[in-house]
Amino acid sequence: MPQMSPMNWLWLFFFFNSLFIIVMIINYYSFIYFPHYLNLHTSSNFNNKIWKW
Repeated sequence: MPQMSPMNWLWLFFFFNSLFIIVMIINYYSFIYFPHYLNLHTSSNFNNKIWKW
C-alpha cells in the first residue's frame, strides 16, 4: 500500500461510507418491494389453490 496523505484517507472514508449508505438504501427498498414481487410470482399457485378451495 502506498503512502497516502490524511486528506486522501478522508476522501476514501467518505467515499466508502456513501457507497455503504447507498447499498443500505437499496437493500431497504428491495426488502420492502421484493416480498411483494415474490408474492406475485412464486405464490400464485398457492393463492390459486386457496381461492379454488
